[in-house]
Amino acid sequence: MSLIDDATRAELTALYLADDRHYHGIRHIEALLALLTEYRAQFADPEAIEAAIWFHDAVYDSQRKDNESLSASLAADRLQGRIDAARLARIVKMIEATATHEVPAFEDASAKDDAALLLDMDLSILGASAKTFDAYEDAVRREYGWVSDADWRAGRGAVLRNFLARPRIFHTDIFATRFEAQARVNMQRSLARLGG
Repeated sequence: MSLIDDATRAELTALYLADDRHYHGIRHIEALLALLTEYRAQFADPEAIEAAIWFHDAVYDSQRKDNESLSASLAADRLQGRIDAARLARIVKMIEATATHEVPAFEDASAKDDAALLLDMDLSILGASAKTFDAYEDAVRREYGWVSDADWRAGRGAVLRNFLARPRIFHTDIFATRFEAQARVNMQRSLARLGG
């Protein structure tokens, strides 16, 4: 049973439909929900993952550095009293982890596995087809329209180099097998375009 009731879904949908959401909008949420449907059997707590998906980019302002923590706070506020505290704490921690895409240090192995899959789903756009990846890059650039071209090239280049320096971009074997090779090709091509 979904942890997101109709009123909450409507509230979140309105946030994701804002005019400045070129990538971090409702289509991103729909894409992640589709992946959740596809991989549902892999999750120990798919309803918690659905809630984390809905809330993870609820607050998104490209000029802020605390979007994930604000989104996690919103989830804590809206879900408090509906689910037990430990489950809510896991959801909050997973949302916060989308800031760094590092798996949180959960003691519960199943929570750790769920978080790894959620983070991989969030990054799956990196391993999309070249055309889809390029559209994603263009959309993110529009979200950062206030940034000068020079600063964009430097900042985006640093993000891409950081991911490429990881031994593996994706935490799970499932997503590494499906997306890793294409993600590296896409990001190397993007770096070359940025001049880095």
